[in-house]
Amino acid sequence: MPSPGKLAFALTAVVLTAACSSAPPPPSEAAPAPVAAAGWSPAPVVPLPSQPPPSLIVDAPLPEQLAMGLVVLRYRAENLRIVPVYGPAALDVSPRIGHIHVTVDDAAWHWADGSGEPLILQSLPAGPHKVWIGLADPTHKILDEKTVNFVVPVQSGHH
Repeated sequence: MPSPGKLAFALTAVVLTAACSSAPPPPSEAAPAPVAAAGWSPAPVVPLPSQPPPSLIVDAPLPEQLAMGLVVLRYRAENLRIVPVYGPAALDVSPRIGHIHVTVDDAAWHWADGSGEPLILQSLPAGPHKVWIGLADPTHKILDEKTVNFVVPVQSGHH
């Protein structure tokens, strides 16, 4: 009589041989194409034949942080992914990519950001301020823009 280990090996070999040599299952009706849940954008891994125009959504500063003198601005882009990729060749990427430009209080300069993370401004003096955010393509052409106005309160003490 074979040992238990040899018997288990022999049974496994028979099962695998039978499974590998069996005929494929009969073709079934084509499964319906999966449908994305309502409100979901297309998967960002497949080139899109056409895309709606991009838009920028910017929230007001978070109130608890603003009360402490810290400006936190959350934003998001629709129909454009925020990534740190620049230059004319990136215009051909699909789905569309881009970044933001930011100007504080009408400064003569701005900065570009491709992180997609909230903007955090610290040490602004108390009083009214505005932040301009431009949604840009990889060549820095502005596609949409928003301005956020807010007031930094007078601080009593150090935070």
